[in-house]
Amino acid sequence: MCLAIPARVIELTGGDGARVDFGGVRREISLALVDDVSVGDYVIVHVGYALSRLDAEEAERTLALFAEAGIDVVGTGADGAVP
Repeated sequence: MCLAIPARVIELTGGDGARVDFGGVRREISLALVDDVSVGDYVIVHVGYALSRLDAEEAERTLALFAEAGIDVVGTGADGAVP
């Protein structure tokens, strides 16, 4: 099963790169597939690539649904540690 997760862009790192925040976990991703992304925007991320932009309200709804379903989007283990 493939899953794409909403993340907030916190920094544009040059070229097609960006740093995003997944609920406290920060990762470097590629924006090569999405145009006109700014700091503060939400993007859908799958395997290190932003696939599309989405508005903050939709991102928050999606993240709330993941939480309600018990899906750990930040990748913490049972002990809360981030890999």
